[in-house]
Amino acid sequence: MPTPIPMLQAAPIFTKNDYRDVLRREMDAGKIPLSLGRDCPVKCEFCYELDHSYRETLDPPKTSDEDWKYILDYISKKPTDPKQFWCLGGNEFMEWTDLFLHPKAMEWVEDFLKYTDKSIQFFTVGFVHVPKIHQLVAQYPGRINFELSVITLSEYRQRLMPHAPSVKHLMKVLDGPAVSSANFYAFDANTMSKDAMEISKINQKCVLWMGTLTPVRGLKEETASLMRQGRKHLAEEALRIYDAALPNLQTIHTEAYITAFLSRKRIISLFDSLELDKKDTLVTGWSVSKILSMYRKNKARVLYVPNAMLSGDSDCTVLLTFDDIARRLTTEKVIHVPKCIMQSGRGPFTDITGVTLDQFTEKTGVRVKVLHKVDTRFANEQLYRNGSLQNYVENYIRNPLVQSYEALQRPA
Repeated sequence: MPTPIPMLQAAPIFTKNDYRDVLRREMDAGKIPLSLGRDCPVKCEFCYELDHSYRETLDPPKTSDEDWKYILDYISKKPTDPKQFWCLGGNEFMEWTDLFLHPKAMEWVEDFLKYTDKSIQFFTVGFVHVPKIHQLVAQYPGRINFELSVITLSEYRQRLMPHAPSVKHLMKVLDGPAVSSANFYAFDANTMSKDAMEISKINQKCVLWMGTLTPVRGLKEETASLMRQGRKHLAEEALRIYDAALPNLQTIHTEAYITAFLSRKRIISLFDSLELDKKDTLVTGWSVSKILSMYRKNKARVLYVPNAMLSGDSDCTVLLTFDDIARRLTTEKVIHVPKCIMQSGRGPFTDITGVTLDQFTEKTGVRVKVLHKVDTRFANEQLYRNGSLQNYVENYIRNPLVQSYEALQRPA
């Protein structure tokens, strides 16, 4: 189903076509904005950046030595937060790419660690130099958070990421101190579970970050179908890993409906603290809507809003857009909207597409009461607090309430 043309359009940002402006915006958000000067050549079939037309971007040319000096100098002048990890690559105003394909990426990572007192994190499907990456982690302990996107070691790997590094190379990357966490997913029986056991044989210290991939706009239907197939096998795969008692920390972080159910007590407690009247209209995504329909039915008028902009199987209140909300309005004059929807990296009271709260109210004529308690901090706390595989197995898979929870049907 094609994504509808937006009713609400963000105001253009890059009217002067100044790529240094992009660099500054990303750096002000804690990013190290290297650029390949092109779209990502890895072209993974599941990539969420295949269609990022919902947000305005301006990709800089390939990062030069002069650009790198500018970036390093700009970041060096920023105050150091010992808890902050600067993310390699811009992903708000630039297209996300695997930056270790830049021929100087490893050299510049070392520069960053050598010439600043800041920490760094990066994501890659494995295009790092071995043993150099292990040497850097040993040389700068505690300052590198390396999240390796394994995705799958199964027979589906070639189909999903034909241009990614070989499994043999991934094993070399895993065999050492470098990798902080490895993310990989369920696609079928004995995919995620087998990968977990293979990775744990090589590395018992990295976090196993698991789950399923969610189809969004821009993906081929056969790829989306494979992702949905993985969801059907997630529980049995998680049980296999649970029974294997691997020494690694193990997480399940990818399904909104699971997180919402495991966080239901906190969601209900927060809802009660809002003191909404039963006639008040509350905007929310599907998973939270289900929790409220089970435990606080008729305590407020819940306006379920689908993630139409991201489309696919998206189900996340944080990623709703003002355009999504506008399309669900009928006769509402006042609505209560979680603050997390307007806490994107594109500016205060701005959604992920760049549309502002003021634009929404001016266009729709609807008054918005912002629910400041329902912010991204609350959402992230629930994600990490309830994200262990053990919690998923013991308190979701084995919970008798889950059957009725999953049986709830989306409203039209």
